[in-house]
Amino acid sequence: MASQTKENYLKALYFLDKEQPQISVSDLGKAMEVSSPTVNSMVKQLEKNGWVEYKKYKPLRLTAKGRKEAALIIRKHRIAEMYLVEKMHFGWEEVHDIAEEMEHITSEELFDRMDHLLGYPKFDPHGSPIPDKKGSVIDHNYIPLNKVEEGTHVLLKALRYSPKELLEYLNQK
Repeated sequence: MASQTKENYLKALYFLDKEQPQISVSDLGKAMEVSSPTVNSMVKQLEKNGWVEYKKYKPLRLTAKGRKEAALIIRKHRIAEMYLVEKMHFGWEEVHDIAEEMEHITSEELFDRMDHLLGYPKFDPHGSPIPDKKGSVIDHNYIPLNKVEEGTHVLLKALRYSPKELLEYLNQK
């Protein structure tokens, strides 16, 4: 069982890995808003769990085991967001912080039941794919808006970043 802090580091590594597989300690420190010595200390713990490969002065590498563990945490987060929106009628702009807390609940049964009650959704309320129980993620081929020619009509399917202010703005449109 991982601590909440370890889980948050794993998630940060997962998202950084998606952008650039060679992750520096300083990149992770920026993402976690902590100092390099703090990151070094945690990375050593993550390495002991087999979740990250760490060699001094070399980029960090998320292992397959670490990637799966991170995906399962993200799965809980995204299922929680869907449950809060679909079953509890929260707005999509309200659910992130609550799901941040819920993702650290260790009961798999709770999330399995939520998933079942939701009908096994593939995407969260913001359009992000929900990893399956094995940690696999659907690879969607969305085109970022900055790659779309101006004047082209598009259907917005997902948000990479979904700050509350943006979601509230989109609610008004």
